[in-house]
Formats: sequence, structure tokens, C-alpha cells
Amino acid sequence: MTATAFRETIQMLETLKLKGIAATLDAETREAETERTSYAGFIGRLLKAEVNWRAERKLRRNLAGAHFPVEKRLEDFEAAAVKGITRADLANMGDFRWIDNRENVLLFGPPGVGKTHLAIALGMKAVSAGYTVCFERASSLFRLLSTMEIHRTARFRVSRLLKANLVVIDEIGYTPIDRKEANHFFGLVSDLYEKTSIVLTSNKPFDAWAEMMGDDVMTTALLDRLLHHARIFTLDGDSFRTRSRKKT
Repeated sequence: MTATAFRETIQMLETLKLKGIAATLDAETREAETERTSYAGFIGRLLKAEVNWRAERKLRRNLAGAHFPVEKRLEDFEAAAVKGITRADLANMGDFRWIDNRENVLLFGPPGVGKTHLAIALGMKAVSAGYTVCFERASSLFRLLSTMEIHRTARFRVSRLLKANLVVIDEIGYTPIDRKEANHFFGLVSDLYEKTSIVLTSNKPFDAWAEMMGDDVMTTALLDRLLHHARIFTLDGDSFRTRSRKKT
């Protein structure tokens, strides 16, 4: 292929939005010429390059849209140092049938035992498996829910939550919740119920939620929705910060 023909081909590929093929055309052409690949084989390799490029682009877009504050992996979680969850539990959750079945995963325990690590890691692995995920810290979530009627950005973020396969809500109970915020949160959980899976972390046991939310009846209804189809883990052990100091 002449230089002029190559440039024209690249322009046509970009016009057709076949950017994966455009990015790999030179390398694939050289390799096909060296290996004397058939026309059908060459076309197949170009199409595979396009499919892979689009899958990688979708993965990057979904990871960005999830708003994870940091990257965490299940493989890095020190399950042996924490009571209440095992490697077998993590492996069982790694097939994501619980998302397909719209089940929730509720992680309870004191600060520092790895609840946030697990929540983010499950969310990131779900994105890699093709699910759409949204992460929100509870304080940020309550602010979004309270301002969605007047702020376009908040409205957009809440809309993404309602369309996601999985919503990760981190640190329920770490900051005070007023009655209006509690009502908004109940409304969100009701909208997600049996449509979207929730991963939730909290330092408050169930019997403290009524006081935290400020309404016994509403809290009962809220927990009824969260606990139906839920996998519940109560973690305990030394804070990972304490373990790090001990190692040092």
C-alpha cells in the first residue's frame, strides 16, 4: 500500500469511526504481509482490533463514570486478618450472580477493617465484568439528593444512580443525618429496590439505625428493602492502620 493510499484509508476509517482499526492498521498490515495471511484472516484481525478497542474504551468510560475515589482490588484484601468474611465469600461474590439477581451486599463493622476497600474492589471488578456502577460516599449522596431539584449536576448524578446495575454507598453513619436527608435516602432505596443492587458500608448496627434516621417507621421500611435479597457481613478485627503500625 502506498503512503497516499494508506493516508486515505486512515481518513476513511476515522470518518466511519473505526478508530480501533485505524490505530492498528499499520502494524496489522505489516504482520499480515510477513505471515502471508489470507484476506479473510486479515479482515478478521482488523475487526478483532476494533472490538477490543471499543471494549477498552467502554471500560475506561465506565470506570471514570463510577467515580471511585481510589483503586482497590479484591486480591489485596487481607481476609485472614478480618473476622466475618472469608476468601470463599469473596470468590462467591466474584461471579456477580448477586447483581444479576438484584441482591444487595451489606458490610458492617468498625472503622479500619476494610469495608470501603471491599466495596470499591467489588465495584471495580463489576465494571470490568461489564456492569455499570456508581460509587458515592454517604455525605456526598445526601448532598446530591438534597440539591437535585436545583442543581443540574446533582440531577445528572442521581439519574446515573437510577440507571446503574450496582450502586455503592460508603460510610453510612459516619456523619449526622437530618430528617430530610433520611427521607431522600429512603426514596432512593425504594426506587432502586429489586431493580439495582446496592453495596453499602456502615459502622452502625441495625439496632442503631432508627436513632440515626430519626424515624422508627421509615427506618423499618428502609431496612426491609435493604435486607430483602441481601448478603450481610459484619467485619471485625484490628484496624488496617493498626496492623500497618505493628508491621512497621
